[in-house]
Amino acid sequence: MKTAWLHRISFATAALFAPLAFAQQDFSKVEIQTEKLADTVYMMTGAGGNLGVSVGEDAVFVIDDQFAPLTPRIQAAIAKLSSKPAKFVLNTHWHFDHTGGNENLGKAGAVIVAHENVRKRLSTEGFIEFLGMKTKPEPRVALPVVTFTRDLTFHLNGDELVVTHVPRAHTDGDSIVRFGKSNVVHMGDTFFNKLYPFIDTSSGGSVAGVLAAADGVLKTAGDDTKIIPGHGPLASKADLKAYRDMLAAVSGNIRGQIRAGKTLEQVAASKPTAKYDEVWGKGFLAPEKFVEMLYKNLKK
Repeated sequence: MKTAWLHRISFATAALFAPLAFAQQDFSKVEIQTEKLADTVYMMTGAGGNLGVSVGEDAVFVIDDQFAPLTPRIQAAIAKLSSKPAKFVLNTHWHFDHTGGNENLGKAGAVIVAHENVRKRLSTEGFIEFLGMKTKPEPRVALPVVTFTRDLTFHLNGDELVVTHVPRAHTDGDSIVRFGKSNVVHMGDTFFNKLYPFIDTSSGGSVAGVLAAADGVLKTAGDDTKIIPGHGPLASKADLKAYRDMLAAVSGNIRGQIRAGKTLEQVAASKPTAKYDEVWGKGFLAPEKFVEMLYKNLKK
């Protein structure tokens, strides 16, 4: 199991941090794995952000859709659960490893839903500064057709799906989805489980916002709540608490050094992540890149 997750993390890392080479990735080797979390709720993994899927007599509701080449595989995985196609697609934020399938699913008839800032960012040319990556506007069919500013509720498949915007977290358009009856939460990229998180400062993200998002879920989750992170394996409340405490400790250390006038080089040399590297430092961001990202975010 651990080896499988490391393989998926490695593939997703390459896709996220080598976007120019993304077109050459052999997505034919990616398998969509499905894990049942409740009577009507499933988690799917492949390459890119983790999917949440609600399946029942009303409709198929999908959270995030990974990369465009994976759409047929995702549809095939859904077809094993339901004869219905995806009716709703909820984007937790705008990054391409979570929205790459929008165009395909939009053309297939799905209604795409997201916070209003997701539509704004997908519809215009963008730049992810930390990755040095420019993004092009998406075609109209790939854009959310339903947008919201604060929250939104879906009454589907015998459950109540409450979608809540968390401001200035991973980006400025993040949403968290709570499945009330099923006791499942999808946190998108406000939560990276067992991986140092990427916070997109140039897209309005902030350390404070990510911590606030984690605190909000921790207040409402129970010990048996199943939490789908944006990346990493299925999590529990204890896993989320460990993530929150790690981010608070490392960012607090770096903030203190910034206030003391320390340079990025000096902060990096102090190795503020050393205590956490064994668990958290083997994924998207190497420890030194995580420190650099936090330093630049906290200096804003």
